Amino acid sequence: MSTDTLTTKAAAAPAAAPPRGRNTLRARRRRDALRTLAFMSPWLIGFGVFFVYPLVSTVYFSFMRYDGLNPPTWRGTENWVYVFTDFPQLWPALTNTLWLCLVMVGCRVVFGLGIGLLITKIKTGTGVFRTLFYLPYLAPPVAATLAFVFLLNPGTGPVNSLLESVGVPGPAWFTDPAWSKPALTVLAVWGVGDLMVIFMAALLDVPKEQYEAAELDGASAWQRFRYVTLPNISPIVLFAVVTGIIGAMQYYTQPIVASKVASGVMGGSGVTFVPGYPEDSTLTLPQLIYSLGFSQFNYGAACVVALVLLALSMAFTALLMRRRGGLIGSGD
Repeated sequence: MSTDTLTTKAAAAPAAAPPRGRNTLRARRRRDALRTLAFMSPWLIGFGVFFVYPLVSTVYFSFMRYDGLNPPTWRGTENWVYVFTDFPQLWPALTNTLWLCLVMVGCRVVFGLGIGLLITKIKTGTGVFRTLFYLPYLAPPVAATLAFVFLLNPGTGPVNSLLESVGVPGPAWFTDPAWSKPALTVLAVWGVGDLMVIFMAALLDVPKEQYEAAELDGASAWQRFRYVTLPNISPIVLFAVVTGIIGAMQYYTQPIVASKVASGVMGGSGVTFVPGYPEDSTLTLPQLIYSLGFSQFNYGAACVVALVLLALSMAFTALLMRRRGGLIGSGD
């Protein structure tokens, strides 16, 4: 038989079929992938509808002129230039938001941890004290803010009256730009019951054997807290800081209610209220977004501020996640 004939028969012969086991393995992997997608589909749909779509729309409208009534028209980078160069309220709102993230969140974490430590050390009446410290957290934000504006009223409030009775001049609180943010911080610390409960659960979970070993080594109370307590509760501290910063980035209700009541402008038909009283000291980025979008009907500029807020939140979270050891002063 010639070489050409052998070559022709070899070419005409069917290709060898892949092993049956390999096809079965591929089919099994495909079924597993489809099953996984089926179980993940509720989350994927929610993520797409409530995060991806709004984010893409926000980026899209940040380059548009849109008032919510007329069709959007292309504006390019004019909204971005306007917000960062010609809109003076951006920088006070940004500064106030960063101040709240650093000072208010820090005070809440410190006081929440301190109250948690205090209650875990109490031998009797723990349930009573736990309830008393947790109850303020259950107060509605608007009602709590109204109560604090009344308590901290510079003229008739009981706090200033008490300070004056002991010879201390009371500050103007919500009517003074220098004291408005500290007043909001006091309000936030008053409702620290949520962090107290979280820290209590973490502190009660610290192994007692480590405290006993530290005492046998002669460690002081601060050293036991520094080298035993903090390393064990470090994930909870990180959780409290991250969620606190996210909450501070979304801080809206308390400052706008306090500024309205302190300024005497409660809104209503025909009444225009500019947030940030006094002197933009309580203005935050969420208030600015609402004012631009629903009061000035400038949705393009509002979307720019919303993207700035998103970038700040992601930057803070990423920084804390990378520097969590330095944040609490101890390693994992």
